[in-house]
Amino acid sequence: MSDQDDSDPVDGRPRPVDRPSVSPMSDSQNLSARIDALEIRIAYQDQVIEDLNATITGQWKQIDALTRRLAALMDRVEATETRSSLGGAPEPPPPHY
Repeated sequence: MSDQDDSDPVDGRPRPVDRPSVSPMSDSQNLSARIDALEIRIAYQDQVIEDLNATITGQWKQIDALTRRLAALMDRVEATETRSSLGGAPEPPPPHY
């Protein structure tokens, strides 16, 4: 016997060699199916990207509006603090004091 025994240990017959039986037609069909799957995947990814872009755009608009509101509120607080410090006279205590 040789170092590489290609026979089946049970009945001694040669083992079949694992060779894919691929015809040129099935290769092109396989390639076409893979390309179709990739095109479908890209289409879904394009839709997800568009959805994410719309979400991010909306969030940035909201962040911008909130930033402007915060700045306006800070200006109002500063103006109120300035007016109260310019009055000079302290506020009278509440009646129950």
